[in-house]
Amino acid sequence: MNSSSTIPAGNPVGSWLQRTFGGRRGRVLREYLTGYLFIAPATFLVFLFGIFPVGFALYVSLFKWRLVRTDFIGLDNFVKAIDNLAYLMAFILGLGAIGFAIVIIQRIRKKVREHDERPWLLLAPGFLLATATASFLRWTVLLLPEVLDIASKIIGVEKTQALFYSLLAEAFKSESVLPAFWVSLILIMIALVSTLLAQRFYRNERNLEYQIQFAITWFFLAAGAGLLTYTYSEVVDAYRLALETGSMIQLWPQIITIATGVLLLVAAWFVWRSAEGQASNRAFWFRIVATLVLLVGGWLLIGEIPAVVAAGDEDMWQGLKVTIFYSLGTVPFQLGISLFLAVLLFQQLAGSEFFRMLFFLPYVTPFVASAAVFRQMFSIRPQAPVNQLVQLLGGESLRWIQEPIGVVTLIGERLGIDVPTWASGPSLALVVVILFSIWVYVGYDTVIYMAGLGNISTELIDAAEIDGAGRWQIFRYVIFPLLSPTTYFLSLIAIIGTFKAFSSIWVMRHELALGTVDTFSVMIFNEFFTKLQYGYASALAFVLFAIILCLTIINNRIQGSRVFYG
Repeated sequence: MNSSSTIPAGNPVGSWLQRTFGGRRGRVLREYLTGYLFIAPATFLVFLFGIFPVGFALYVSLFKWRLVRTDFIGLDNFVKAIDNLAYLMAFILGLGAIGFAIVIIQRIRKKVREHDERPWLLLAPGFLLATATASFLRWTVLLLPEVLDIASKIIGVEKTQALFYSLLAEAFKSESVLPAFWVSLILIMIALVSTLLAQRFYRNERNLEYQIQFAITWFFLAAGAGLLTYTYSEVVDAYRLALETGSMIQLWPQIITIATGVLLLVAAWFVWRSAEGQASNRAFWFRIVATLVLLVGGWLLIGEIPAVVAAGDEDMWQGLKVTIFYSLGTVPFQLGISLFLAVLLFQQLAGSEFFRMLFFLPYVTPFVASAAVFRQMFSIRPQAPVNQLVQLLGGESLRWIQEPIGVVTLIGERLGIDVPTWASGPSLALVVVILFSIWVYVGYDTVIYMAGLGNISTELIDAAEIDGAGRWQIFRYVIFPLLSPTTYFLSLIAIIGTFKAFSSIWVMRHELALGTVDTFSVMIFNEFFTKLQYGYASALAFVLFAIILCLTIINNRIQGSRVFYG
């Protein structure tokens, strides 16, 4: 039986429900509502434990926060970390939001042309949906400090559940929060009514989809314009403060120069990609030369970055440097060893099952426990297992986990070579941490590679052997290309993991290593729990997020385009 037949029709409300939810269009609307009701619990959980913590961290990063929230300082925490790059990144985010809105509009136009539709009147209900969403976010932002201030109100008084509920009610009824709540509620009701009216008067199965897309477009246009306006005002304030203090500032030139350099590098990428489809040699070589010119110009313009970096937080850039060393020393060796072991164990040799379990064992062992054991193995004591092995081979005991000197410098000292500071490489203590990470994750990567090898058809290998290909040629031209999806996945996960690594590094780090093993995550932890700089630590977390996002995009562009899925 059609569910619309159960809707009462003897009154105006029942008649309206019959018209709205009845028929083919009503069936589509009911399907939408049913789907949204099914995903509502999961959406709520994702918002509560995923999106809200990120939004709260962004809120904290905009304040001077040491145990308790104090003044709103805007981008100051980001400027402290990365200096004038903070303004550039804010401008890029604002432009990116507007660009995202333009992309959505282009997709809507393409869909409109395909279906020969005219949904542009739905811009109005879409605008109301975006306005309602913005008003709800405004109410949340106004409510949040009132709720957080409850902690300061209960100092020195008896803490009871009734007191907390009363203070929470006061927070919701405060002068700034309550009017914002009613405005938000009214706008939400108006948006819902406009959505239903649009469903009533514009009969189209993609009506709700168009409204949501228009709402997203309006929201990101407003967010991008607001962020650009705010960043511009921050830059103007920075210039005004510099004039008042009599200091020199080159903020606008730096922003314009670096932004232009980035745009030239992006243009070089697109010109390079367009060279592949050229039929004539002249057009091909013209694009190659143009790419080189754009690359050189871009690199020359972004050469301003080191000067900006030097003015930022030295501890942050040291943490980033350590993290880069850690990633470069871990990921290539980890994947290379894993691929070698996977190919070797895939040959069904005697005892291969035992070695599979043996290699995978470090991954399932608790990281904290294995890191503690590893630290004892690389202890400074001459009786430590690794030092005993070094002595057995005729060497001298090393400080290992306590050694802050670069490994290249140490090798140079043994060979009598003077190594410059910039080429000292990672510290010996960090090398120990790198060895531990490789040892832990090789087994996991080996298992994943073996799963990838199992998906390769033996017919392709047999055909290559019939054609006279040797083992190396089969691996180079058949097996390795077909493993590209696995390699892409493992490299992406490994890069993200090394930039987020914390637990094992925290256990293995030693104060005598002088911070040479303190990665970005460790530095954030120190700022948050040791120095109690909550706002600055949150800003650093977003800087790390931006770095990981950029690395993911670069990896996707470079390596993802070469993935062969068969």
